[in-house]
Amino acid sequence: MGNEQGITSFVKLLVSDGERSASFYEGLGFERMPSEPPFIHLRWAESADVYLVVTRAGAALPGKRGLGVLVGFRTGPEGVAAVAGRAVKLGVEAEGPTLQPWHTREILITDPDGYRLNFIEPA
Repeated sequence: MGNEQGITSFVKLLVSDGERSASFYEGLGFERMPSEPPFIHLRWAESADVYLVVTRAGAALPGKRGLGVLVGFRTGPEGVAAVAGRAVKLGVEAEGPTLQPWHTREILITDPDGYRLNFIEPA
């Protein structure tokens, strides 16, 4: 069965406060899609889906989530500078940009739950 939107993969992230996290991601440029609790469905530039999985209210999430994992998104024509600018408006500093040997320019942004988001553009 084909996928009309072209979305071929997605990530699920456990979050402690769904609305706080959704607002953060929307501030970076993600679009909120229709969804049902306990999920909040977000889409990045018609190319990637993120599902925020809301834990029980007040439940602590053990350990460091996403330790050693970067969740990557291609920026498209807007580039990493635009995403970094939106992060600053949210009160978060972007790490980078870093020019990688595989010919990309990348920034890292950490979300409210500690997940590391890697935004990428061609160099």
